[in-house]
Formats: sequence, structure tokens, C-alpha cells
Amino acid sequence: MPDSVDIPPADVADQLAALSGVLDRQLRAKTPTNLLVGTWNVRAFDRFDAKWRSVGGDSPIRDRSNVACIAEIVRRFDVVAVQEVRRSALAFQTMMRDLGEQWAFLVTDVTDGRAGNSERLAFVYDTTRLRPSGLACELVVAAKDAAVPVGSMTEQFARTPYAVGFARDDVRFTLVTLHVLYGDAPADRIPELSAIAQWLARWSASKDPWGENLIALGDFNIDRRGDPLYEAFTSTGLQPPAALNHIPRTIFDDPDAGPDNQHFYDQIAWFPDGRAKLSMPFVNAGTFDFTNRIVPADTEVQLSWRISDHLPLWCEFTTS
Repeated sequence: MPDSVDIPPADVADQLAALSGVLDRQLRAKTPTNLLVGTWNVRAFDRFDAKWRSVGGDSPIRDRSNVACIAEIVRRFDVVAVQEVRRSALAFQTMMRDLGEQWAFLVTDVTDGRAGNSERLAFVYDTTRLRPSGLACELVVAAKDAAVPVGSMTEQFARTPYAVGFARDDVRFTLVTLHVLYGDAPADRIPELSAIAQWLARWSASKDPWGENLIALGDFNIDRRGDPLYEAFTSTGLQPPAALNHIPRTIFDDPDAGPDNQHFYDQIAWFPDGRAKLSMPFVNAGTFDFTNRIVPADTEVQLSWRISDHLPLWCEFTTS
């Protein structure tokens, strides 16, 4: 029986039911043969207010109802890469409690230092749909590695990329998530974007069994499709699906207002050719827009602190 603190008041229960209805209409349903992979940068996903409803002026503004909404969105996928979990992870742990016993997670330690922003990277997955395949690792830059081209980054990633292998029946795949350093200027991001592209290309071309079905996902802080950041990310053959090319990444994006009002921060990508070609056929991709008063908030900025400034992205594959 759930603890009384986990039983939402009537107005929150109504809100969650309404959110569930919108999710039913807008997202793909889980089937015995599909695989739903998501990625979501949940803004500052650590502290929250334990009461069910916070009000303007409360700090933090994210409340218990907001965490329940985040959980309701996450449960629609089979596995989700979550960025910005942060050190205390209290909000994240509460979300896991809301998801229930059939859900599990794998999370990194905190990345220290100013650039690390006290962040953790996490994978949350539905244990009735997936199991770990045995691999869990962080990607580090080898010092004076002959395989690393001259001019590549020689320091470590600001927030170390995290790779975990998953399986369903006989199908195995490896997800690699990262949150690229934002930096003081866009050019500051190119070394990390180039390094992850090169690393994944070498890994997928090797005979490492966990190098099959490699999928990169997370917050790559890419500004525009076709800009130097995007070119660095795709330089070794990584490609996001075309279905993600014209959808917003943040709650502040306005795709109808032209390219200057749309970003490509969050991505899901893989190698479409060669040995690295996925054995899981791609079906579809999209996002979920939780704005339009689905979650009560006084302003867009407040909504970004209640839920996130980023929208979740997803891709659907088939494992049949």
C-alpha cells in the first residue's frame, strides 16, 4: 500500500489524469515489438518542495505535483537518458518512487568542478521491457593516444559521457549519453562534439560486442542544423533521424519564427551505414510538448523550473 505522502490530493490526481490523456493521444503506445528510447534534460533535477503545491516565491518552485508529472511522462518510454540529475538527486529519487518497483536506474557519480555543474547522468528503464546487458562505463580521453587525431581535445569531458548496454530477448543495444559543455562561446563545444563523434566511430568499427547498435543521445548543445557544432557532431557519420529536424528542443523555441528561434541542443543519433548500422529498424521520432497549460505555471520561466526548459525527445524502433 502506498505511503500517504504518495497519495495526491484530488486536484493533483485530476491534473495527472488529464496529462495521461494527452500523452495517450500524442505519444506512441508500448507494444510487444517496439522499443521507445527517450532523452530529457530535466532542469536542475535535484531539489524540490515536498509539498504538493508550491506558490510563486517558493524556492525551489518545483513541487511534488511537478515531479509526479515528470514521472508520468518518463513512464511512457522503455528507457530514458536523463541529464542534470545533480548532486542531491532528491527530485530524481522521488520520481523513481512514483514510477514504482518495475522501474530501475543507473547513474553516474557527480562531475566536480565549475564546468561539471555538480551533475550526474542517468538512465531510467522499465524492467518489464528491458534488462541490462552487462556494460556500464564512462568514456574518458586517453592521454597521448595515437588514435586521437592531432588537434582533438586532450582534456577530459566536462561531464563524462555515460554508456550502458541494454537488451530485450536477443536484441542488444548500447546507449551513450552526455551533456556537452556549453562554454563561453559556441566554439568551446566543438572539441567535445568532435571527440564523442570520433570515439563512437572507433567503438562501432571495432569488434567489441557492445559496439553494436550504438545510439548517442543527450544534450549536445548544438545551436543550428548545419552549423560548425552540428558538422562536428556528424563528422564521422552520426545522423539524427529527419523526423527530429523540425521540432522544438526547448519550451522557448518557436520553429514557426525561423531558424534563429530553433535549436538543436538535444539529439538522438546513430550510424546509418556500415558495421554500425542498427539491427533495430527505425520507425518514428518526436517530442512531447508539456506547455499549453498542461502543467500549471505562472510564466514560461517558472514552468522551466517546475518541469524543465527542455522538451523530451524520443525515437521508436522495432525489435521484432
